[in-house]
Amino acid sequence: MENSGKTFYYPNRMGRIIMLAAEEVLGTNGINAVLNLGSLTDLIGQYPPNNPRLEFPFSHVSRLHVALEDFYGPHGGRGVALRIGRASFQHMLREYGGMFGLNDLAFRLLPMRARLKLGMVLLADIFNKHSDQHVRVEEKEKEILWHIERCPLCWERHDLRSNSEDAACQMAVGLLQEFLYWISGGKYYHVEEKKCIARGDKSCTIVIDKTPMS
Repeated sequence: MENSGKTFYYPNRMGRIIMLAAEEVLGTNGINAVLNLGSLTDLIGQYPPNNPRLEFPFSHVSRLHVALEDFYGPHGGRGVALRIGRASFQHMLREYGGMFGLNDLAFRLLPMRARLKLGMVLLADIFNKHSDQHVRVEEKEKEILWHIERCPLCWERHDLRSNSEDAACQMAVGLLQEFLYWISGGKYYHVEEKKCIARGDKSCTIVIDKTPMS
């Protein structure tokens, strides 16, 4: 995992999106309890402002994910993180969709395979151009691979939880699930994280089947 001692950031806007989505899923009391557990009390009742400044550290995102697992148990916490990822997509679409052409009629009228391919690249561009997160999209015959090469979700995860063996990026999986549901007009796709920095892999790799399940 890349960790040179340097601090990396999401923009405040992305941090706010995560916090608003978490509150939608958990409720005010729930998110406050999780923030207390994760030593993120500075965020209680004071989410980041809606601006592009790079001030929301990766460590906040990772600690939130770990706190969810501590509060709800590993399995339950990852399920909640998945729901938060799904809830965050509509917020992200409102903030970034127009800027990157996701809401353009020309994009929506593309054939589904072309829309899927271009949409994944545009979504990756949102992170690559507006945050310190690095995403690389790789297309294969039947799959699209979403490689997170600098990942906030499991940033310093071995330092936070040294015995982590499972994939830890459920928020990213949930975001991609909801993106695919939206871009396809209501179809479900199989999305699975196959590699994760939190368990020693070089990148977090999420595999997306090009053919929908329904």
